Amino acid sequence: MPHQKRRKDVRNVAIIAHVDHGKTTLMDALLKYTGAHEFKSGEETIMDSNPLERERGITIFSKNASLQYKGVQLNIVDTPGHADFGSEVERILKMVDGVLLLVDAFEGPKPQTKFVLKKSLELHLKPILVINKLDRQHARPHEVADMTFDLFCELNATDEQLDFPIVYASGKDGYAVCDLDDPRESVKPLLETILHRVLPPIANPELPFQMLVTMLDYDSYVGRIAIGRIFHGSIKVGEQVSLVKRDGSITKSKVTKIMRYRGLLRVEANEAVAGDIISIAGIEDVEVGETLACSQKPEGLPAIKIDEPTISMNFSHNTGPLAGKDGGRFLTSRHIRERLEHEAMINVGIKIEPVDGGERFKVSGRGELHLAILIETMRREGYELEVSRPQVILKEMGGRTLEPVEEVAIEIDPEFQGPVMQALGIRKAEVKNIQPTVTSTLKMEFTVASRALIGFRSDFLMMTRGTGIMYQNFLEYQTFKGEMPKRQSGVLISQLQGNAVAYALWGLQERGEIFIHPGDVVYEGMIIGVNNKGSDLVVNVLRGKKLTNIRASGADEAIQLIPPREMTLEFALEFINDDELVEVTPRSIRLRKRYLLEVERRRLGRGQNPEGR
Repeated sequence: MPHQKRRKDVRNVAIIAHVDHGKTTLMDALLKYTGAHEFKSGEETIMDSNPLERERGITIFSKNASLQYKGVQLNIVDTPGHADFGSEVERILKMVDGVLLLVDAFEGPKPQTKFVLKKSLELHLKPILVINKLDRQHARPHEVADMTFDLFCELNATDEQLDFPIVYASGKDGYAVCDLDDPRESVKPLLETILHRVLPPIANPELPFQMLVTMLDYDSYVGRIAIGRIFHGSIKVGEQVSLVKRDGSITKSKVTKIMRYRGLLRVEANEAVAGDIISIAGIEDVEVGETLACSQKPEGLPAIKIDEPTISMNFSHNTGPLAGKDGGRFLTSRHIRERLEHEAMINVGIKIEPVDGGERFKVSGRGELHLAILIETMRREGYELEVSRPQVILKEMGGRTLEPVEEVAIEIDPEFQGPVMQALGIRKAEVKNIQPTVTSTLKMEFTVASRALIGFRSDFLMMTRGTGIMYQNFLEYQTFKGEMPKRQSGVLISQLQGNAVAYALWGLQERGEIFIHPGDVVYEGMIIGVNNKGSDLVVNVLRGKKLTNIRASGADEAIQLIPPREMTLEFALEFINDDELVEVTPRSIRLRKRYLLEVERRRLGRGQNPEGR
């Protein structure tokens, strides 16, 4: 096109990689070298600002940073590496002209590497391969480079895309080199590669204004904030713009604030031009994938395709006997509805539908982790809620029922191959590949129905004694695969309300794993442990030892309790059955039966209405 101009003083780049391959640590090194952020003593992974990200060691939310190098503004976006946040990656790639593909110098390409690379190749972006973590023991950069080249070929990369530069780096030690024999001093070689190999953005400030909204944020003072890249034209504070919706309808708004990035901070600006990644406030009802355009000549850009959710759960307010006694500040269904509506506004991977006249809400997302992060965030904000077992979302197409299927990659010691193969065989998994790795472990690849994997991760860790590694990635919808195995064990259910007694727990622990400590508050219908026999059992955990005034001839047997399982949200969601709920409060995570009274559960077992009506 004759009017395509490129803006030489800007480069827009995304960092993409498999989870835990060092994206955020490399960003630290770039920020330090360019002086874009003043690091305090011991401060690291500065881009993972959310407490949940720091605890889990993963990036959950995409974040922008702006660096200055040789008079050029480098806008770098750190993206999530976990498959459940894949919708973030897809949108971010629309904002940039190049990608840094990070691959671990020891592990090589992983399932999510394939996913993110496929997305960037489809958008005709030219990647720079960064082989990171050179400081790792057994690092094998040359082999990893060959493996990555094979992955490019497998994904049908063009000749131009196959001509990618390779940079070897250690984000932790703060250096990058273009040749392994070069001195390892700083990340300057990586910055030079970005400068020379990433195309400047096509940007003509004279054309009518167009900006694609790729992310949303919310500020209680200025309202909804649209984040994206300006493709054409320029914009000033106070100007009127048109919002071109997905259905083609157009609404007009006035820009109240423009913010650009400086380091990690947003700074206010009076105007922005084509090629800039900015935040704009003042546009009500803006959604991801829509276009902000010139009010005189509004034209929409191609909308972003957002992947459909694959898993849903029911959220409701806490109806248990301990509601309001566990540090919660937001207890009603109205509070929960408002919080979920706010989440759906900025998190495009989530959908909310009311159930039972608005008392419960069906929340759909991209995977268990996606929804678990939302629940964990709400609980830390002071919400109390109950959530049901995750269910996969089925589709009807051409008279057939389809269900989501995932690619699963597993790395285990050879001694565990038998049990893992057997467990996945029962779940109707299809084997794609089995091969040994350089560390004498086995790498196995399967395709498995998503619902067969609910609850599998905890079993897998027990099977492999905590040494197994498992990654999963949504593949596609396939024909419904029939019945899947359910949980084999039953549960121990509390008969009474009160404080658990050590003596009672000591008598129960031979039946299965216990979930509570002595002194914990329990109530009727609460699940306090596992019954290995397979059926549910109602037990009295308040029972103390009968004391007499006659001294026994031998010493009392010392009560030795096996430490109970630390209840995590992920385990709870995987463990429960359809007739059970997870009660989530700021202080506790408890498991309970949906119907607390034993008489109600018996009626349900006989096919009657549990309430007796």
